[in-house]
Amino acid sequence: MIKQISPLPEFLVTRYKKWKSSSFLENANHFKQLASFGQKPTSMVISCCDSRVHATSIFVADAGEFFIYRNIANLVPPYSTDSENDGTSAAIEYAVKELKIKHLIILGHKDCGGIKSGHRIYSGNLDPDYEFINKWLSFILPAFNNISKNISKEKQIEQLEEESIKVSIKNLFSFPFVKKVVESKKLSIHGLIYDIGSGKIKFLNPLSEQFEDL
Repeated sequence: MIKQISPLPEFLVTRYKKWKSSSFLENANHFKQLASFGQKPTSMVISCCDSRVHATSIFVADAGEFFIYRNIANLVPPYSTDSENDGTSAAIEYAVKELKIKHLIILGHKDCGGIKSGHRIYSGNLDPDYEFINKWLSFILPAFNNISKNISKEKQIEQLEEESIKVSIKNLFSFPFVKKVVESKKLSIHGLIYDIGSGKIKFLNPLSEQFEDL
């Protein structure tokens, strides 16, 4: 099996060497401190796997500032000790219990392929080729049930982008240890939607329960 893997592409080797001799060298002491003292991020970001979404760039964060977990459509499953989706739950548990983060951000984005796929699945157009994606996107169903169906497909998807974040936040509160630290004012939770083309961000206002321009 090992013999079947390929060498790293040359363009990545070149980029690595450039980074190692420039950015890394300029911040060598910082990286030594990170290695010696471990990570102490202030925030966790749950974002989509989409390659166009970079939380560290959006918030100008240095290495060590954000504990980032990515999955398709930035979803948080409900709390369950019997779940097969322990990766997301384990990351949340580690961030809250071990790293003691102060902020937990669910970062969605416009034009999300995962959200579009979820909408397509529950609109009756399931693609059987995607066995793992289809199973994962089952967590979108509660959000899909909450959106209006008598509007255009584009508007439905926009609503689903927002509603899926609201449902994920609700699911976060189903984790007893998350609920406990939020109630003790040691953790704040935030919902954001990033527009890749314009750079704009909308935040979920807890008072209006609607997404508004940041």
